[in-house]
Amino acid sequence: MNLIFTMIIIFVLGYLMIAAEHKTNISKSSVALVLCCLLWGLLSIFSSTIGVSHDTVGADLLAALGGTCEIIIFLIGAMTIVDIIDTHGGFEVITQRIKTRRKTRLMWLIAFLTFIMSSVLDNMTTTIIMIMLIRRMLSNYKERWLFASIIIIAANCGGAWSPIGDVTTIMLWMKGNVGTAKLMSSLVLPSIVAVVIPTAVATRFLKGMIARQHTNEEASFRPSYITGGESRTILILGVLLLIMVPVFKSLVGLPPYMSVMFALGVLWLYTDMMYRRKHNVEESAKNKVSKVIKNIDMPTILFFLGILMAVSALECAGILGTMAEGLNKGIHNIYAINTVIGLLSSVIDNVPLVAASMGMYPIPDAAAIAASADPEFLSHFVADGDFWHLLAFCAGTGGSILIIGSAAGVVAMGLENINFMWYLKNISFLALVGYLAGIGVFILQDMFVASIL
Repeated sequence: MNLIFTMIIIFVLGYLMIAAEHKTNISKSSVALVLCCLLWGLLSIFSSTIGVSHDTVGADLLAALGGTCEIIIFLIGAMTIVDIIDTHGGFEVITQRIKTRRKTRLMWLIAFLTFIMSSVLDNMTTTIIMIMLIRRMLSNYKERWLFASIIIIAANCGGAWSPIGDVTTIMLWMKGNVGTAKLMSSLVLPSIVAVVIPTAVATRFLKGMIARQHTNEEASFRPSYITGGESRTILILGVLLLIMVPVFKSLVGLPPYMSVMFALGVLWLYTDMMYRRKHNVEESAKNKVSKVIKNIDMPTILFFLGILMAVSALECAGILGTMAEGLNKGIHNIYAINTVIGLLSSVIDNVPLVAASMGMYPIPDAAAIAASADPEFLSHFVADGDFWHLLAFCAGTGGSILIIGSAAGVVAMGLENINFMWYLKNISFLALVGYLAGIGVFILQDMFVASIL
């Protein structure tokens, strides 16, 4: 059995275990770490069988680890900033201002807020915040399931058009595959369409008013020693710092993880200065950054580390390049390729899918395009090319088609005990229609831009 075939079999088996995490109760993080080490170990031992030296494997491993750690550091910084805002009651500043009692209006408002919030915060945090909100306002669990489903779709669509809104767009942005301005301008309309269509249909199933307004009757999640002004300041400062991350990168020219570390440092400095004035608060009760950072979702961080490094091993072995050639010959259409990738992301985690795509299609330079047998096709893969923008959209929004297809869906499923089959029967088709409509809008945009150039 040759090395390439063995690596593919191991990766597929590992991936099946990751996909079945909710059935087996075996952490996907543990599987990803074992998978990563097995693949690199095999590649190191049997590298000579594919014409690669042992020293080359070592250099490739170091390079892959460096690129992966850039993403990990960025995620740790961004997740810490979001947790700081949350533990100080910052998000209640937004949720407590929702006063409407009409169910249809509430759904549109929830969809809009989720869409906007997830473009700055991560999808999982946004989903948790919005589901906790509807839980306070709606007593009927079937209605909450419907609202939660729209939250899943809106969170995934909102994260797709922002360079810091989703792990996959962060990956593409940090590696230089997409730029901030062009990504946002090309994907904001398709993303809006992808959430508006399912929301418009879902509101038809809602009637009447909310029986009782719970929002202001529930106890506040803001610590008693934090004033409303401090909570608002932390929210505004944290969100502004996250928004400034792409701006900082553009102005200074340093990698994005440096920008988010600067943002975290500023917020850390502010909160430490704030707590210096609170002499009557027990030290153990204070939500300082040194305490908050211990609650970071490290299993998720380690999953990203393991799966990204595992995909890098496949790239180093030349497997991803071979797959890219097969797709180019079999489909040879960037819209079709990305549509398939998006559909796969409803079953397979979108992080390794995007990582694999980045490995399969390296950014070509002018010389490579000129020497290509099909320069027009290869030109779609340049930095900020159509392929990468559509990949960000498809990988980000395709996960909404099944409830297990995204982090937002898995979180909502756990919080509200949403039945998989209920989602499949009632929501999957709506999400699919929105997904395909968004792709259609993207293609029409491409045709319009091409016609005026």
